[in-house]
Amino acid sequence: MKIYLDNCCFNRPFDDQSFLTVRLETEAKLDIQEKIKAGRLSLGWSYILDFENNANPFMERKTEIQRWKKIADSFVTETDEILLKMNELTTIGVKPLDALHIACAVSLQCHYFLTVDKGILKKTTEYPEIKIINPINFIIEWEANQ
Repeated sequence: MKIYLDNCCFNRPFDDQSFLTVRLETEAKLDIQEKIKAGRLSLGWSYILDFENNANPFMERKTEIQRWKKIADSFVTETDEILLKMNELTTIGVKPLDALHIACAVSLQCHYFLTVDKGILKKTTEYPEIKIINPINFIIEWEANQ
């Protein structure tokens, strides 16, 4: 099963862990990373992840996230198809950069798009081409199917 983590998801362990939801999302994200390392999940990567990560002002975070590109088993660069999908997503209120992430994940034929961005989750609850979900709910689904 192929998944895609957006930049917010990759950055979750660096966020303020004093909130229970943030800690739970962090633990779920770290568990997902272990599943990727173990080969139980495959990871898709995109040019927009590179773009956003390169803009990260925190070198430690940037370096840690960039390591995941080497672990990813597929990569996508910008195409006309991705830009069309991005435009479709912006019509339902998804911000352009977020829409690019989702469009890239669809282009990579990922089964799941993982994010902790509540704005994305609210606007894409019934998106037909890919399941958009937070890491906690992904783990719940994963464990229910094992």
